[in-house]
Amino acid sequence: MQLSIAFQTDKPLSAYGPLAAAAEAYGFDAVTVYNDMLYQPAWLPLLEMARATRRTRIGVAAVNPFTCHPINIAANIALIDEASGGRAYLGMARGSWLDFVGVEPVRPVTALREAFGCVRHLLRQSTEPYAGDIFPLAGGDALRWSILRPDVPFLLGTWGEQTLRACIEHIDEVKIGGSANPDVIPHFRAMIERAAAANGLDGEGVGIVIGAVCVVDEDRTAALALARREVALYLPVVAKLDPTVQIDPELLARLREAAGRFDYAAAADLISDDLLARFAFAGTPADLVAQSLTLFQAGAARVEFGTPHGLSPQRGLELLGTKVLPSLRRFLSA
Repeated sequence: MQLSIAFQTDKPLSAYGPLAAAAEAYGFDAVTVYNDMLYQPAWLPLLEMARATRRTRIGVAAVNPFTCHPINIAANIALIDEASGGRAYLGMARGSWLDFVGVEPVRPVTALREAFGCVRHLLRQSTEPYAGDIFPLAGGDALRWSILRPDVPFLLGTWGEQTLRACIEHIDEVKIGGSANPDVIPHFRAMIERAAAANGLDGEGVGIVIGAVCVVDEDRTAALALARREVALYLPVVAKLDPTVQIDPELLARLREAAGRFDYAAAADLISDDLLARFAFAGTPADLVAQSLTLFQAGAARVEFGTPHGLSPQRGLELLGTKVLPSLRRFLSA
């Protein structure tokens, strides 16, 4: 049972090393960076983090293979893994907001499966052809430097069983993004087992990572208010993906309409405390401890606290590191 923290790539390059070092000093097991459209690509922030840490895992969640070809993904993660001494992991997903650049993925499920296979093929420095329909390799050559690890762990970001079934043979973890809902974890565990069985595999070794917006502060009211505004951006999308959450269709339509006109204050006013708790980590340190324990008890292998972390990023990181993590460690080791 691991704890990780995720950062958006919107900072000065010089900030990433100290952030990762602080997270490691507090005791986080992993540090993740996002790779969202219109933010900085993950690779240089990850390099700074690799150089500033010694123990914690570092990785990206997630890269899409439609704006970054698998040959570039493989090369970049190989370098990050080398810089970190073998502590990197790679997350891939279909990706969002691709329409902004006019990209309409062709056969996205097949493309993701092939992307994982292609990256692994490249990390193994195989000179054999890779017979992909979307991401083929002609063979006869390979990455032209010494690769530290051909078996960098892979994470898949998805809510879909079809995608999970297509990619199950390649992955070590599945991330449920934008959720803090314990009820969805058994649902995903059943999906993993079905996907593994369909491929003649054992799904027990595939861990479930659950992560969402996090706002922690001693002022619970202020923390919940900020979390509502942060969640308003993605809740209309994620809510309809979670089969364990029943939301009144009229409420969902109002949320979607408010978010569509970028009126996140109006959308936030529609989100109750109970609904917020399904899609964000929000409240006091004690609230986050209780919420995280519920997720671990439901079967999560890793809980990830996403941005903005607190009313200010610095205070949020401090409270997570000095209040939330120590309490969770005591409960988990008891």
